[in-house]
Amino acid sequence: MSLPFHQIDAFSDKPFAGNPAVVYRLDRWLDDALMQQIAAEHNLAETAFVVKEGGAWRIRWFTPTTEVPLCGHATLASAHALFECHGEAGERIDFNYVDGSLSVRREGDRLVLDFPCNAPTPIAEPEGLAQILGQAPVAVLDAPQLLVVLESEAAVRACNPDLRALAQLPWPAVIVTARGEAVDFVSRNFAPAVGIDEDPVTGSAHCILTPYWTQQLGKPELSAYQGGKRGGFLWCRLKGERAEIAGHARVVSSGELFL
Repeated sequence: MSLPFHQIDAFSDKPFAGNPAVVYRLDRWLDDALMQQIAAEHNLAETAFVVKEGGAWRIRWFTPTTEVPLCGHATLASAHALFECHGEAGERIDFNYVDGSLSVRREGDRLVLDFPCNAPTPIAEPEGLAQILGQAPVAVLDAPQLLVVLESEAAVRACNPDLRALAQLPWPAVIVTARGEAVDFVSRNFAPAVGIDEDPVTGSAHCILTPYWTQQLGKPELSAYQGGKRGGFLWCRLKGERAEIAGHARVVSSGELFL
């Protein structure tokens, strides 16, 4: 048995940048344990599996160690694979997932994710957080991922957290962010608790970052960059309780997995 796959660099218009994801278009679902093994074999931040269900696609996302409830960059990658590698017609692809529905549409040479927002709420700084991050937070906010605002883009770039200690915090990931110099805001995302020391570009994190920076900067559309050694650009818009997150994508490899 062989399964074709495509590896996509999401949130980049060139190879070896953005956030890589592997996409499998399946005729039917595989066993959960097998999909987890496949994701572990690829050993990327996310491997996405999609199956056609009526007029939409059911999508699931796996890190090398666990299934996750939402992943932006692998959704962007899945839409790109369906459009460019599988000849999906039209300008929009609808996805269903465990908590609802998502869509990805073409907008010029970009793809636009339509995701639910997760507006963060200010909280007291968790004990020891500054020591864990090696940087002093300006503000700390609670959301599905912990949001930590730092004083500058340079502080975000210099952040070198204690990953073992970070994994013990009661959030699956920690976002550090600051106002940008060439873009509106910058960020990095650390998720050792789910097997990802640092995620290069995280769509779901921008469901938190978009409402925060929209409020802080008072702009209808925001430019953003996420990443440390590797990263990518995003364009974000707040639409009520939804976040539109746009970026480019690029196929970097295609192949077959033999079982």
